[in-house]
Amino acid sequence: MPDIKILTEADLRRAISLDRDAVECIERAFYLLATRDVVMPPILSFHVPEYNGEVDVKTAYVPGIDSFAIKMSPGFFDNPKLGLPSLNGLMVLFDAQTGIVKSVLLDNGYLTDVRTAAAGAVAAKHLSREDSKIAGILGSGTQARLQLEALTLVRGIERAIIWGRDAEKAEKCARECAAHLGIEVMTGNIAEVMATADIIVTTTPSGTPLISAHMLRPGQHITAMGADADYKTELAPGVIPAATLFVCDRLSQSIKQGELRPAIAAGTVTDTESYPELGEIVSGQKPGRQSASDITIVDLTGTGVQDTAIATLAGERAASAGAGTSIHS
Repeated sequence: MPDIKILTEADLRRAISLDRDAVECIERAFYLLATRDVVMPPILSFHVPEYNGEVDVKTAYVPGIDSFAIKMSPGFFDNPKLGLPSLNGLMVLFDAQTGIVKSVLLDNGYLTDVRTAAAGAVAAKHLSREDSKIAGILGSGTQARLQLEALTLVRGIERAIIWGRDAEKAEKCARECAAHLGIEVMTGNIAEVMATADIIVTTTPSGTPLISAHMLRPGQHITAMGADADYKTELAPGVIPAATLFVCDRLSQSIKQGELRPAIAAGTVTDTESYPELGEIVSGQKPGRQSASDITIVDLTGTGVQDTAIATLAGERAASAGAGTSIHS
């Protein structure tokens, strides 16, 4: 049997970062999802309510990518109280032709962070106004920082406003983002974020809605990426029908565990057939934003194609750099 490469988080951080290459990698993954016979089973997901945790397993075989990944991703949201990160996990990368294990990526959730932020950039690139300059972020954790950074890769963001439940944490996030990105970053409440921002990204594990329909303004784009389980929601049931265009990364996932779920339950959405997927927008199969006044929303629940794409890129870059430790299987 061929050797298996073990790649640590440090190896992977040296091999790949949130940059334009990562955004292009995830953009291509969405394109392939819409144009190829991708095999992507439903997410295996379960809740660990006693410890405010969840575990997701995602995968996809993508014709045109020579590997496929299986990702195991725990999220335990009380961990920061214990001095531990909320997210960790790993990916296993297989050869798509033989099924042989190529590498084990002990990324502790790093690659998920990168590909999720890159997906936010893809959503903004294809659906926000090109002249968008002000970003609004709901949340103040790792993904909040990365989503803002990702927006600066595809839009000329000059200013940002951040809201978080913990005001001290939000202030720290704003200071660090300003220093890292070289733009003005302030904090505010949700109403101020919605009244100010051209692009809003929601990054929380909230179980109650944060954004209501009356907060929407013409021309805005919202990327909602926090609700990826059937007990989470960031958008009130009236938000989706109030938008000009609602797009999801995977329609079946949005219905089951994304923002369509509570809207369907509340009866504000009764027909989901017309909602396009992001890959269909990227590939030009479905139209995106039609005017500067459109209100667009993208629901990102996270897809296995993203994991296969980012894991393959990371594996290739690590191999080129001679990174990792080989073991005999």
